[in-house]
Amino acid sequence: MGLSGGVDSSYVAYLANKYKLSPFAVHVDNGWNSESADRNIKNIVNSLGLDFYRHQVDWEEFKDLQRSYFKASVIDIEVLTDSAIFSFIYNLALKKNIKYQLYGMNIATESIMPKSCNYTKTDVRNIMAIQKKYGTREIKNILFINTLQDKWNDLISKRVSKINILNYIDYNKVKAKDILKEKLNWEDYGGKHYESIFTRFYQGYILPKKFGIDKRRAHLSNLICSGQITRKDALEELKKDPYPPQLLEKDKKYVLGKLGFSKEEFETIM
Repeated sequence: MGLSGGVDSSYVAYLANKYKLSPFAVHVDNGWNSESADRNIKNIVNSLGLDFYRHQVDWEEFKDLQRSYFKASVIDIEVLTDSAIFSFIYNLALKKNIKYQLYGMNIATESIMPKSCNYTKTDVRNIMAIQKKYGTREIKNILFINTLQDKWNDLISKRVSKINILNYIDYNKVKAKDILKEKLNWEDYGGKHYESIFTRFYQGYILPKKFGIDKRRAHLSNLICSGQITRKDALEELKKDPYPPQLLEKDKKYVLGKLGFSKEEFETIM
């Protein structure tokens, strides 16, 4: 079971414990955790008494990959994190002979996305082509899961069965947050997937400013269709600033510094 400290994975941990499934929780740290994410992970693991493993990706390699993706100006920079997480957890499950993997992906809050955003997370050939063109180092320590491996497991070998456990309940995000706060001392971090500083900067600034995409429209559409908010409430939410100016400046300075971009380089890329 992957554990990011976000609401979906945290609620999966809560349910797994409730149903006595003895989950083995794994966190793949790409170097971008917010303080609230780390606190949430610690509180959940301690409160539920979970078996837990934290894997730190090779930062220098990951940094070079992210820089390459910025230079390539592709929309889905997050494919690197997603693919690395899927690959590590899957291979760890094989190594430990674990037959089932609990996922936080669900229909209620994240099934709607425009066709232009439906990228594959398993095109390793594309990842390496971008790295070869724009990167400065060979990637030796970070493994990505490719499309053939993914399809082979899902359709033929089925050595690790993926279970989207949140699809088996009436999953309501607000109620889930309330339960997590009450029982596990969980703290809210703002927007969807904002437990990661990079994701917050990517979704809140890079996507709308460079590509004209506001992912809140898709996320809110999901909540409307699953009856969790009204369309009127969603439209009011879209009027709000997705990124408080003070936080934006703080995150921008942090991201540029961590990735080694000057302001001039970054503005040229943007």
